[in-house]
Amino acid sequence: MFIFGHIGITLGIFYLLSRLFPEKNIPVDLKWIAFGALLPDFIDKPLGRIILAETIGSGRIFAHTLIFAIFLGLAAYYILQQKGWITPLIIAGASFCHVLEDQMWNSPTALFWPFLGWEFPRDTFSGSFIEYFMGILNRSYDPAYSGVFIPEIIGLVIILLFLGSQIKSKMKENHRTVS
Repeated sequence: MFIFGHIGITLGIFYLLSRLFPEKNIPVDLKWIAFGALLPDFIDKPLGRIILAETIGSGRIFAHTLIFAIFLGLAAYYILQQKGWITPLIIAGASFCHVLEDQMWNSPTALFWPFLGWEFPRDTFSGSFIEYFMGILNRSYDPAYSGVFIPEIIGLVIILLFLGSQIKSKMKENHRTVS
């Protein structure tokens, strides 16, 4: 999955949860959901594909593990209890959605790191980060790779629907204040 898929599908999950459980007051804040939805890649891609490329050579390492999600969630919950700030909880939840969207259960060595060993599985792609990135980018929008292409379209549609809804709400609100 790539940028639109992670952001859009995570946004859709938060929106759906906010509608299913209105009493929980689940905030649907696009900027923090987007940040959290991309956080594992913000951490792991540069770390595993650039800094530790020779030793680890994978973009799904520390931030794609269950232990990272648990620690992030616990830290966010602590901040919520101490400061009443919900934003870290949004980030933690969106980050966990990323792990689910990447189907990390298909890579239990990474998901359950370090409990199944200290090494991460290497990516099957070798080459520089630029070659890796260009290959991913080219395949992401190729219909033959529907495993990535379809979630990207779904994510983009969800983002556009959400933004359309936000714009419509703002227009109604502005119309009410003018009247």
